Amino acid sequence: MAKLWGGRFTKTTDEFAEGFHSSISFDSRLAVQDITGSIAHARMLGQQGIIAKEDSEKIIEGLKTILEDAIMGNIEFSPHDEDIHMNVEKILTERIGEAGKKLHTGRSRNDQVALDFKMFVKEECEETQNILKDLISALLHIAENNLETIMPAYTHLQKAQPTSLGHYMMAYAEMFWRDITRFADCLERADYMPLGSGALCATTYPLDRYMTASELGFKNITMNSMDGVSDRDFAIEYLSAASITMMHLSRFCEELILWSTNEFRFVTMDDAYSTGSSIMPQKKNPDMAELIRGKTGRVYGSLVTLLTVMKGLPLAYNKDMQEDKECVFDAADTLASCLKVFTKMISTLRFNKETLYMQAGRGFTNATDAADYLVKKGLPFRDAHEVIGKLVLYCETNGLAIADLSEEKLSEFSPLFGSDVYDNISLEACVSRRNIPGGPAKQQVTAHIELMKKRLGL
Repeated sequence: MAKLWGGRFTKTTDEFAEGFHSSISFDSRLAVQDITGSIAHARMLGQQGIIAKEDSEKIIEGLKTILEDAIMGNIEFSPHDEDIHMNVEKILTERIGEAGKKLHTGRSRNDQVALDFKMFVKEECEETQNILKDLISALLHIAENNLETIMPAYTHLQKAQPTSLGHYMMAYAEMFWRDITRFADCLERADYMPLGSGALCATTYPLDRYMTASELGFKNITMNSMDGVSDRDFAIEYLSAASITMMHLSRFCEELILWSTNEFRFVTMDDAYSTGSSIMPQKKNPDMAELIRGKTGRVYGSLVTLLTVMKGLPLAYNKDMQEDKECVFDAADTLASCLKVFTKMISTLRFNKETLYMQAGRGFTNATDAADYLVKKGLPFRDAHEVIGKLVLYCETNGLAIADLSEEKLSEFSPLFGSDVYDNISLEACVSRRNIPGGPAKQQVTAHIELMKKRLGL
């Protein structure tokens, strides 16, 4: 079968090598972007008088029919035509005749694929931001309903201080908000149109690159043709942002997996997001959370794949760069599915508030507040730290909590203890008195929620 580039060749491509070389099996996913870009290119060619207006209009109408068929799934692409670009051009020529052969005037597959891929990544950046907004909205709902639900917070997986469930949820909301800003930044840098770069050194045709960029929704054009065809920073940056988002999801899933164990019993997973065992009838496993945690490594792998592909490539385009798409496609699909499942899963969680409160009261989570109490009575903090350390040791040895001790017993450790200490070290006081920006007090978490709503335009 004749190739569109076969003029200087005397032998056909080896059959096995042709399949190895072909990318249509995966870059057919870029059909909509490829045809949309070609429509804009054809319109510009006609506007500039590079091809006849009549041919330009004929090409555009032909491409629109191909686009409609592609969207409906009514086109079977051929591996013999290698990639989406050559498939579209061949189908177009079959449908409209000789005019179809003029479409590729003033461009190369090198700048064409760079355009298609950038359009895809731009769309994914926008879509991912929208999905993340849905997730944050779900977290805001939980936070608003749990401003005074007290729970333990941890460092080193050891109980540290009491906080509120609302405060805890807003920690993750803040992480996912930063993820939104990362995808927005990625979109900002991807928003430069490479079409017109040609194979690597632009073209002699008087292309109006700004017209094409405007029609395709790009804010500007790339300023160096060699960089235009060989840049994949935008895809690497997308994978980096995706990997960080997956890391945040994985951290959250790890906590939910722990919290759903019989040892913690902080949350109960909804049946719709749990599975059972084929042998143990009592089991209710947090499989969705575990899968998300596992799929994080898959997205990391995509990032490492593309970084490795690009690390040794000289300017400009190299065939190695055909390996850029599958990893991005897989990461985009994985990220979207994980975010959607996680959002539904967390929206159906049942938090066991009594257990949260009970566990917040264990492990001397109010020890810091007891030390702060002595500091406010005039004792230097380092001395107060030592007093409370000895007090905790005594309580551990005797199976007691600080609040279980009488005022008389407390005074044996420091004469500064008074009857007001109990009000200062209650769980409620420990949370409510941390009333500075970023803290767990109801007033501060409420303010954080309102800030987040403003950020999201809610």
